[in-house]
Amino acid sequence: MEATVSIGILWNPTISFSLSEDYRFNGNPATGEWTATLKDGKISWNGEFYDELLFKPQQADSSFRIKDVVIGINFHWERKEDQQFQGALKLIADKDQLIAINILSVEDYLTSVISSEMSATASLELLKAHAVISRSWLLAQIEKNKELVSANESYSTFTETENELIRWYDREDHTLFDVCADDHCQRYQGITRAFSNIETVKQAINETRGQVLLSEGKICDARFSKCCGGVVEEFQNCWENKQFSYLVKLRDAADNKDIPDLTIEPEFITWVNTRPDSFCDTTDKTILGQVLNNYDQETTDFYRWEVRYSQKELSELVYKRSGIDFGTIQSLIPIERGTSGRLTKLKIVGSKKTMIIGKELEIRRTLSTSHLYSSAFIIHKEGDHFILKGSGWGHGVGLCQIGAAVMGEQGYSYDKILLHYYVGTDIKRLY
Repeated sequence: MEATVSIGILWNPTISFSLSEDYRFNGNPATGEWTATLKDGKISWNGEFYDELLFKPQQADSSFRIKDVVIGINFHWERKEDQQFQGALKLIADKDQLIAINILSVEDYLTSVISSEMSATASLELLKAHAVISRSWLLAQIEKNKELVSANESYSTFTETENELIRWYDREDHTLFDVCADDHCQRYQGITRAFSNIETVKQAINETRGQVLLSEGKICDARFSKCCGGVVEEFQNCWENKQFSYLVKLRDAADNKDIPDLTIEPEFITWVNTRPDSFCDTTDKTILGQVLNNYDQETTDFYRWEVRYSQKELSELVYKRSGIDFGTIQSLIPIERGTSGRLTKLKIVGSKKTMIIGKELEIRRTLSTSHLYSSAFIIHKEGDHFILKGSGWGHGVGLCQIGAAVMGEQGYSYDKILLHYYVGTDIKRLY
């Protein structure tokens, strides 16, 4: 049976929204423009106070609009926009803010996710592959959350000592809904971006309806990123110290057995200074346009890239981003790399403090005003300048979206694409 999913859309003390004609609150019409505000821990709306509000649609195509939704949170292209959604709208009060939550069926959610993650020009096979992994990831997260709640387990996403901070970012901090709408989970923008080929997206969803990836009888935690840089990373190097047999290192190439040991510094230096043939090494704008929406295309040179900082710029940046006063940054020292060469531990040596940080996203956030393309980089110092030369875009675990787009153009079917990135899995239909 198809499940429903709840998605956190916006967090704010005041939320403005509009409902089409077919919405009801407690059985009464609730159409038009509205504003809800947080007051004394309650939701102030329409002259009354509530613990929560639930606006239910009466028709399948009923929709509502939320104003000033933040997209691209903490990325260089972060912005606000009004967004349109189908399904139910729920507002709840949480601490010092309101949360807007969209509730709808899994398959309707997927239609939006695929439209948000993929461009209008994406091939049917790429869309089908993405439908399966997005469905798998979502259902795996819902199941994982149920297990954590039933076991009453406390879940920590960091370890910290005087000289080491290791933190990772997953979705376990979402306890009031299943997933959020931003890249932290899966990019979801309702029906705001209904592409001209929305029928192709729906075809991909329908042809794979209920299909998920399974490993050892469990739904796979099917992670994905923009560009692996030629070698796929392993799960435990980016998140909790848990290994999955299907999220393992592999070459993003037809010959996926030739994998250099990029955990060794000299091997990674050679790797990042060359351009080994990989599915995701493409500059074809037609192919890139299948994966990258307009604001994603503001990022260029991601298979191999370079970033430069003066010592002063880097020192100020690290202090601003970490809140830790290292003083003047004197050196950045790789301590530990994952299977794709992504740094999982980096030592920052400053005039006031020396500390090791990780994992990959913590490193990327600390060394950029938004997110560094990846943590797969080498460090070179020229005078008072630090040069970071790296590969890939994102965490690199699971499916590589640009690589998968290239595979689709080369004639690979969606199941072949999936089995390339998720080793030893089975594709099964749950409903």
